[in-house]
This record gives sequence, structure tokens and C-alpha cells, in this order.
Amino acid sequence: MLRNIFFIILFLSLAACSENDTSEKQVGHEDIRNETQSPESNKEGHNETGVVNLSSEQMKTANIIVQELAFKNVAINIKAPGEIKLNAYNTFKVSPRINAQIIKRHAKLGDEVQAGHALVTLSSVEMAEAQGQLLLADKEWILVKKLGRKVVSARRYITAKVNYEKTYANAKAYGMSDNGITALFSQKRTADGSFQLVAQQAGRILHDKFIVGEYISAGYELMVIANESTMWVEARVTPEVASQISIGNSAEIILNKQRLPAKVVQLHHTLDEITRTSAVRIEVSNDNDYLHAGMFVTTQISTNNKTTALQLPEAAVLRSSDGDWEVMVEQDEPGEFKAIEVKVKQINDGVAIIEGIKEGSRVVTQGAFFVQSELAKGGFEIHNH
Repeated sequence: MLRNIFFIILFLSLAACSENDTSEKQVGHEDIRNETQSPESNKEGHNETGVVNLSSEQMKTANIIVQELAFKNVAINIKAPGEIKLNAYNTFKVSPRINAQIIKRHAKLGDEVQAGHALVTLSSVEMAEAQGQLLLADKEWILVKKLGRKVVSARRYITAKVNYEKTYANAKAYGMSDNGITALFSQKRTADGSFQLVAQQAGRILHDKFIVGEYISAGYELMVIANESTMWVEARVTPEVASQISIGNSAEIILNKQRLPAKVVQLHHTLDEITRTSAVRIEVSNDNDYLHAGMFVTTQISTNNKTTALQLPEAAVLRSSDGDWEVMVEQDEPGEFKAIEVKVKQINDGVAIIEGIKEGSRVVTQGAFFVQSELAKGGFEIHNH
């Protein structure tokens, strides 16, 4: 009996020692974990995040310029819907001046042509008569000039000259080109009534409304040729807004996130009968053939009203990895930069109007992309590049 009691006491003692050891180990692990995740350690890591330090040599090599933000006078811009239209001053409609039949096609829809390029060959009874009269008048005029004023009477001389000039003008008025008349005189052609319509300017054929063999009336629109290097945009605004816009004001055309510089060239002085809005005509360069007639765009037009705002070069405002706008701001120490998120109110003529940052902040106005790239690397070992 005593032996059994001894073994029970020994077992309980060993169990108590084991529990104390386990508690001490758990306490030790908690101390280590708490020490590793101390607030001071976290705070120190946060301070290093999002900051990059550049040496003076790096800033000079990257041509980085830092300037203080200050409020400046800027024009107030308005946004308005607009439609791309052909520049009517660079557009030409091809149509016959007399009734005729289409004999041959020399160009088709989408072709780019130069001035003088043959477009279609036509045939007309009226043209045949005009060509015949021109040939007779030309022969008479050549004969009279050879005989001279001493042989022929003054009346015959003047009559022959005037008749030649009149028949020449008639043939051109009917649609013959100078080259076509020259070929007629050189006996390379006969007075068969055929003639060519040629391009009066360089451009692209945008409309093509005929088939060979078709008989068409005078004035029928065969083709439209347009030089699309510059296009018009008609923006619709209220009469009150239109009164704040002047010819020559800068503008922007926004299409699919693309911003194209433009300017106001004309202001309509009549209102649309349905919408009661006024049209503002804007001219935009289209060298890359990006714009086409009929497209709907957003326009941003500078008005004559002024306000004060913070502005930066467009290149100084960048998109962050999450798509927000940001600028590179110098911190307390020279060469120490941090990205600060801002809101872009408008971009016009290479200038961005921003808000969300204090006046007097030292912002990178040139070389911002380089600073952003260094920030993206994490700012580690920056001086070893």
C-alpha cells in the first residue's frame, strides 16, 4: 500500500515539472514574436517605402529639374461634344458641266491622287460640237496669223482671233483640260466628243458614285476628293458659352484617350433650329490619318475667362501602377523624392492643371519619368547605377 502511494506522488511531481517547462517555452516564443513585430520596427520600414534618394550626379545626368508650385493665371476650359467634318476648303467635288456618258474609269474609291490626275473619261454630243468648232477656229486663226495684217483685213483678223478664243473657252467650260485641248490640236485626237475630268487638287477619293456606261446629267456628283491633312471639328455649345470663345483660342480633341492639339478657326453666328446651340469650328491636324469625317469626339476649348490654378508641364504628371495621376515631390532633403497622388483637372497645350497638392511643394518638372522608374525599383542601391 505504501509502495503504491509513493509511485502516485512521483508521477504527479513529474507531470507538474513538464507543464512548467512547456509554459516557459511558450512565453519565450511570445517574447520573440513580439520583439520581431514591434511597432518601432514596422514604423521604420514604412518610412523607407516610396522614397528614393538621388545623388547630384544622377540628377545632372538625368537632367532633372525641380521647381516650386505656384498659382498662375490660366484660361477656363469647357468641354463640349463635337463631330469630325471634312475641311471644306480642302475638298473638291468632281461633276460634269454637260450631259455625258461615262466611257472609262481612271481612279477608284480610296485612291490618293495628285492635281491633274485623270479620273474619268466622258463622251458628249455637245462636247463633239464644241471640239469641231474649236478645230475650225484654230485653223482659221493659224492661217490669218501667217498672212499677217498687211494681207487680211483688220475685221477678219479680229474676228478670227475672237472666234478662236471663244471656242477655246467653250471647250474648257464644257470640261476639257488644257492638256486635252493641246492633244486635240496636235491631231492625236479627233472631235469625237470624248474628254477627261481631272483632279483639281491632291487628296483622297472619298466618294465614288457611278458605273461605267452610265449616262449622267450636268452637275451629277461623280467623286469627292479631300485633303485630310487637316480636319474640322464642329463643337456645339450654348450661346452663353460661345460668347466667351474667340477665334484663335486653343482647344483639344479627345478621342479614345488620345488628345490632339487644335484651335478655334470660326464661330457660327446662327443657332441650330432644333438644339438651339451655336457651332464652334475647330481645326485639327490629321497627319497620321487618325480622324475621319463622321466621328464623334469630345472637345476641350479655352475660353476668354481666367482663373488661378496650379499647373505643370504635361510630362511632369505621370500615371501610377494603379492608373492614378501622380507627381514626383522633393522631400526635406535635396535629391529625396516621393510620389504624391494628384487630380488632373485638364490638360491643354502641353500644360496640366492639377489639384490635391500644396502650393510651394517642390515638384519635378523635368525628368519625372526617371524618378518614377527609380521609385519602381524600390529605392535600393540607387547610387550604384
